[in-house]
Formats: sequence, C-alpha cells, structure tokens
Amino acid sequence: MKTLKTVVAVAVGVLALSLNGAPGAEFGFSQAAAQETVRKEVGVPLTAASQLLKAGKAKEALAKLRDAEAVGGRTAAENNAIEGIRFSAAMVANEPDTMARSFDALKGAGKLSAAQQLQYMEALAGTYLRGGNAAKALEWANKYFAAGGNSPTAKQVQQQAQFKSGDVSGFLKDTLAEIQADEKAGRAPAKDKLTNLLWAAQKKGDTNAEAIATEKLLNYYPDPKLWAQILGDLPQKKSFDSSRYALDLYRLRLATGNMSRGAEDYMEMAQLAAQAGYPEEGKQVVDKGFAAGVLGQGAEGARHKRLADLMTKKIAEAKAGAAANEKAAGDAKDGNALVTLGLANAFGGNAKKGIEQIQQGIDKGNLKRAEDAKLYLGLAYQLGGDAAKAQAAWRSVKGNEGAADLARLWVIQSKKR
Repeated sequence: MKTLKTVVAVAVGVLALSLNGAPGAEFGFSQAAAQETVRKEVGVPLTAASQLLKAGKAKEALAKLRDAEAVGGRTAAENNAIEGIRFSAAMVANEPDTMARSFDALKGAGKLSAAQQLQYMEALAGTYLRGGNAAKALEWANKYFAAGGNSPTAKQVQQQAQFKSGDVSGFLKDTLAEIQADEKAGRAPAKDKLTNLLWAAQKKGDTNAEAIATEKLLNYYPDPKLWAQILGDLPQKKSFDSSRYALDLYRLRLATGNMSRGAEDYMEMAQLAAQAGYPEEGKQVVDKGFAAGVLGQGAEGARHKRLADLMTKKIAEAKAGAAANEKAAGDAKDGNALVTLGLANAFGGNAKKGIEQIQQGIDKGNLKRAEDAKLYLGLAYQLGGDAAKAQAAWRSVKGNEGAADLARLWVIQSKKR
C-alpha cells in the first residue's frame, strides 16, 4: 500500500501549480484526506498523470487517469485522488464540464472544506467564461456568491458573464453599485465599466442608466473622440428620429469639436439652419468654417463664398418680414411659430426677446412638439449666457423621440463651457 502522502500530495502540488494565476490559485484536499491510502496499481498512473500535468500536458494527464479508473474495486480515497487531479487537468485543458463533474464528486464525498468549495466554484466560473460559455460562467459565479464568496476577481467574472450572456438587468444593477462604490471611495470608475454600462442601458432601454453612464463617461473622460462616439451612437437608437434632429446633432457636434467631415459638415449645417428658419445661425456656422480654415479653401472656395452670401441674403429677408411674422405668430392658435421665432432671435443676438417668445409659445400650447420647445428654450438661455436656467430647461425635457437625449447631452456640454 502506498500512502496519499506520496500520491495525493503530488496531486495537490500539481493543482496549485496548474492553477497559478487563475481564480482560486491554490487547491488541495483536506489534511484528513492526506492520511488516506491508495493501492500501488492506482497510485502509479496517478503519479504519472501528475507528472504529465506538471509538464503542461493536460490532455495526456486526463487520458492517463483512465488507467487508474480501470483498476477494479477502487476505494473512496482512490476515487477522490483521481477526481482531484482530473479537476486540475481539466482546467488546464479548458474542459469545464469535466471540472464540474469532479467538483460534484469531491463535494459529495465530503473532501472539500467550505473555503475550498469557493475556490473550486470560482475556478469553474472563470474557465467557463474563458471557454465562451457565459451562461454557465454566470451560473457558477452566482453559486459562488450565494455560498458566501467575496472575491473581486469572481465579481469581474460574474459581471462579464452577465454582460456576455444577455443578463442585462443583473449587469446594470451590479455595475451601478460598483460605480457608486468607486465614487464613494474617491475613485474614478473605469472607462470600460462605464462604456459597458452605457451599452447595457441602451440594449435594455433603461434611459435612467443610460443618462448616468453618458454623464459619467463625459465627466470623467471628456474628449472629442468620446463625444464623437456618443453622438455617432445616438442616431442608431430605434427611438431617435435622426432626420428630425439632424440640425440638433450638428449643433452638438459643432459645440464639441466634431465636425469631422470638414467643409461638408459646415455647409450642410448652415443650409439646414437656414431651411429651419435660423439664417443667423447658418451665417455663424459659415463664419466659423472660414475662421477654422475649413471653408474658403481650394477649388470649392468660391462655392463657400456663395453660401456665405446666401446666408446674408436670408438674414435680410428675415429682418424684412420680421414684423409680419411676429404678428402672424401672435395671432396663431398654437405656439409653434413663436418657438421658431424665439430661437431665431436668440441666434440673432437678442436672447432676451427670444426666450420670451419661446416661453409665450409654450404657454399658448397646442404645440406640435412640446418637448422640442423646452429643448430650444434651454438653447436660448445658453445663447443668452444663463447656463443655470438653460440646464433647468433641459432637465425638464421628457419623452423618448430624441429631445430628452439631446437635452441630457446639452446639460453635460454646458458644464464644460
């Protein structure tokens, strides 16, 4: 007879070595198990399997274990020794199903302490995740925490598994809690964590979580590229009316330094502004394009000059018809025209009058797009230099067609001015 001190001890050492750097890096049997015995005919292939595993030959080690299993009349101690080495070899070989069977066998035999069970479950969750089975990884991670585990590494595995398996609700809850803990401890949440939160919130349609992720991303990691990513993602939302808010997107892109297509962006934005009844805004966009050296250059320089002249002409026409337009807007049964005139006046330099007109339009009611009116009231306040009132107006914007998304971004952007 050969003691487990010479056979299982080898297995225990291999377990520790093979799992180095993985969740639960040190595995082993209890001290009681180390006093049990196995027969030589079982011990020889067990030792050979251990040596193969030490050499990094996990598949061969698993195969060698079949020689030990072929011995008839095995004792409980012999079976436990086999399963211990099998668990380790299966982990190295990325065979989590085999690991799970070995774990169940060892646990059922009473050979794992509570602490060891947590180590094994953590290893199972991590191996399933590395193998691409997020659902199983989440199952084992949940078992780990239900059993009292508290490893930060296991928490990362659980969250990644939630993320990859589509358990969006669980991921949102856990990630929001982690972000709050980071901030309470005075740490900036990791960018990847916030980016994943934003993705999950958008997938679930959780506007509150989306707003939190967007605001924190732009507050902690502000840069034009991040703004470009968020503004680029916005039109992809099913609820966002990208054609209706094309000019509004341009306004944010201009404010955040994201006119990425150069002259084409400036020209398109100017034309959209003039068409919407805001020629003063259109002229300002053109002027900024010239000042940035984007417009007025090369073969298209003359075309850019004609666009500037067109904006000037449109402004003159608007001024000529201002009195008649204001009277018509005041006589109208709804406030739509007052909102448009008010924003036009704000862009024209008379923010006070513009704010009054937009508010009159809101008060008159029967608006085609009431949330848009509040969005533009905020914009008028900002143009007038009153950031606090602008933010208050933007925070009042509701709905899911796009105005509220834009308003939230304006609140963030206005804080950086």
